Amino acid sequence: MHFRHGSRDEPEINLIPFIDVLLVVLIFLMLSTTYSKFTEMPLRLPVADVDAQRDHPKEVIVAVSADGRYSINRNVLPDRSVETVTAALGAATGGNREAVVIISADASAAHQSVITVMEAARRAGLMQITFATQSTAQAGR
Repeated sequence: MHFRHGSRDEPEINLIPFIDVLLVVLIFLMLSTTYSKFTEMPLRLPVADVDAQRDHPKEVIVAVSADGRYSINRNVLPDRSVETVTAALGAATGGNREAVVIISADASAAHQSVITVMEAARRAGLMQITFATQSTAQAGR
């Protein structure tokens, strides 16, 4: 009796049938899955109450002309000093410290004129300051 003692080949696991089965299962799951619409959410929107109005802070419009004259709510001030502008701002706001100062300065107005209005607003205790601008389409007219 002659027995072979040669090298034994290691058995290999063939992965190709395994991959084929997984692809078939994946295709089956993709075709049988139902998709829910999660984009639609039930919302209850707030209702606007026509009778209730928001309490807007008082707005004071300060116009600065090209030659440095001041106008507060279309009333031209006789003087250009900080004290005069401060007194006029205090009178226009009626002591309301929540009022918003809107500075509408001419494009060719001196910077110091705008700084004077800002200083007067600070002295009057008004901390909310904004600047009025216009779009470039309107500026070209």
